[in-house]
Amino acid sequence: MHHLSQDPSNSTDTVSTDVAIIGGGIIGMSAAWRCAQRGLSVTVVDPDFDADDAPRGAWHTAAGMLAPVTELDFTETALLRLNTAACRLWPDFARELSRAAGLQTGFARSMTLQIAWDSADMDRLRDLAAFGTDLGLDFQMLTGRQLRATQSGLAPGLPGGLLARGDHQADPRQVHHALCTAAESAGVTCIRGTAGLVVDDDRVLGIRLEGGGDHIAAEHVVLAAGAWSGHIAGVESPPGVRPVKGQTVRVRLPGPSRLDYVVRARIKGNPVYVVPRADGEYVIGASVEETGFDQSPRTGAVYELMRDAISLIPELSESTFTEVCTGLRPGSPDNAPIVGPSGIDGLVYATGHFRNGVLLAPITATAVADIIESGAPADAMRPFHPSRLTEVPI
Repeated sequence: MHHLSQDPSNSTDTVSTDVAIIGGGIIGMSAAWRCAQRGLSVTVVDPDFDADDAPRGAWHTAAGMLAPVTELDFTETALLRLNTAACRLWPDFARELSRAAGLQTGFARSMTLQIAWDSADMDRLRDLAAFGTDLGLDFQMLTGRQLRATQSGLAPGLPGGLLARGDHQADPRQVHHALCTAAESAGVTCIRGTAGLVVDDDRVLGIRLEGGGDHIAAEHVVLAAGAWSGHIAGVESPPGVRPVKGQTVRVRLPGPSRLDYVVRARIKGNPVYVVPRADGEYVIGASVEETGFDQSPRTGAVYELMRDAISLIPELSESTFTEVCTGLRPGSPDNAPIVGPSGIDGLVYATGHFRNGVLLAPITATAVADIIESGAPADAMRPFHPSRLTEVPI
């Protein structure tokens, strides 16, 4: 583990570690856990560790859908392959994490019902089904009658939908708690604070805690600060990372969940999803708003989400509110993750996951550990190297 030594150029202590990670969300903690499992000493710095208020990270707001296809456009084939590969890792990842932490992750094999709102939407889902089937995914188109027979409680008159059998879900809050526990059990040091990079002659030397804190010397630094990745002192921002506000609503109906599937739809062009939890809670989301770092709940967004969710599942009008939550997703110019070595020796980016941070955590964590150990991630991650964005206007 780390040890204390004296930095001759500074009166503060210097802590040495193999890997310093800026950001303790699901991506950062997954990477920390994987690196520690490979025998590396790891220190993670995040301002939300042990915070009294709700964490800022996107994971706290996310619903945890592990849906590799239904989030994407047909043109995003490389990201689809990455998402699909990550989804296939999740059952083993969840089991391993639960064993290591002694905690649940909320992982469940919850298939997705993508519901058509009108005939034009039905045509779009047929195209999506053909696209996914060509890629070997388990999709089934459903008529209106089949849809009603598959899932009770849906609004009458819906023309049909698409059943995606390969989708799952996890509870991001449980996952994050389990990751923190497993990482600390593996020897990871977690520090509450805000850090900036220490760089000299295009080589990272470590990080320094703001407010006169310690210098943490590290051979490798991983920037996994989510939407805040572009605001870390001491380094040029990852290309185009920006905050994208998302809002979710949590409601409850008496008794266990009445939904057997995650339900998704586009209501007059507005995307909405309803994710059932086993205890009877439903997570409804999610808005997409370009409002900078503003995380204040917006009444209109709550209304729009509830209106669209109730139009799909009428009995939700009888539900009670349990929480309204906002978070900031780390968007990128092409809505794909930025994972790989930066232009600074020793600095690795693991950010820009946008709506897929929970889904991509297992594959990103392994990629980061691979980069640190050998300099190269698996082939599926190569299209998401930071260099692809150097010519993209910001």
